[in-house]
Amino acid sequence: MKMSLTSLMVTAIAVCTVNAEAKPDGHGINTFGLELHQRLAKDGGNIVASPWSIQSALAMTYAGAAGKTRDEMAATLHFGEDEKALHANFAAIAGDLSNLVKTSKKNVAQTGRHGGPSTPLEITTANRLFGEKNFSFEKPFLALLKKSYDAPLEALDFGSAPEFSRKHINDWIAGQTKDRIKDLIPQGAIDPDTRLVLANAIYMKAAWQSEFSKEADAAFFVNGTQAVKVAGLVKRREYGYLKIPGGVSVTVPYADDGLQFLIMVPDEKEGLVAMEKTLTADLLQQAASAPRQEIELHYPKFKLEPPSIALADHLAAMGMPTAFIQGTADFSGMASEKLSISQVVHKGFVAVDEYGTEAAAATAVIVAIRSALIEPEQPLEIRVDRPFAFAIQHTKSGACLFLGRVTDPR
Repeated sequence: MKMSLTSLMVTAIAVCTVNAEAKPDGHGINTFGLELHQRLAKDGGNIVASPWSIQSALAMTYAGAAGKTRDEMAATLHFGEDEKALHANFAAIAGDLSNLVKTSKKNVAQTGRHGGPSTPLEITTANRLFGEKNFSFEKPFLALLKKSYDAPLEALDFGSAPEFSRKHINDWIAGQTKDRIKDLIPQGAIDPDTRLVLANAIYMKAAWQSEFSKEADAAFFVNGTQAVKVAGLVKRREYGYLKIPGGVSVTVPYADDGLQFLIMVPDEKEGLVAMEKTLTADLLQQAASAPRQEIELHYPKFKLEPPSIALADHLAAMGMPTAFIQGTADFSGMASEKLSISQVVHKGFVAVDEYGTEAAAATAVIVAIRSALIEPEQPLEIRVDRPFAFAIQHTKSGACLFLGRVTDPR
């Protein structure tokens, strides 16, 4: 069976007591995503995360923040000073993703019989608020999230049935992600103190613009040192190409032009960490629109299913500790009682083969009450035989729907 691109991300934020037109812009999303990626990369190994989904969930949380909590979140998450523009930007990206699906369906209907794509692009995004049924939330907060994020409020009984509520939310997440993300919120994360869970999900399924050929026994240097043989892919055609500090980037188009797969491979076999440190949002934006040239691209098939990652400590260290401090955090825009974030959990999945990419990710944030290159004459050959970074980009904004690294594709 052919594998097409499936990308998916869920972000859930649990909170407890103590649409104007906009041009999509991915700069802040990518700046935050790279900063988080570099922190996660310190532990080594494979990584996959969704900067877009993590920021979407935190942007919904930010809508209820005030004072120092709000200031720290804005600085850490690169939200900027204009909150109205912030929420409009997330709505614009979600809207453009929806438009890509509509256009893809039309293209398939019109060109499928003439050799065009045989299946349309699938992208769904969803937001939902799960609130304690006996708790009152600020109406402006709920109205904003409904308008900008299409996030309705569903009442649950966290006080009497926290485990049932946890399973219900996890089932919603699994449903939105076609069962790619299961049991996102762990046991004990929802308790009688829980007042609100904000959830965001994205699911994407697409095929390459041009399928790859298989390359048996391709060489790959695991962690840059251990030589192994892996199942590889190869294709000669025009790809976006950009020389970046310490390496090169190659953009592989999907059947629908609004999305692309970005590979960033270091010049040296053990150069991934050094190259990652040089990556910036501006570089990602340049890569999103890099000029094309003929390349013979070799890279490995891979499938990543890393365990869930707890992000609370990372976010606090990155500059927003107050949001997690009981009795000090200020989410008065959500409710009159004291609120604080208790945990942020993230989980991802990515698989790439000759037909496309399948990717999924989920994040849960739990808040509780407590008191210029010269073109060669011959096609350029690029062999991705060493640890590399990758992204799935929304081309119009350059925003990374997914961002990760592969140190071992097996």
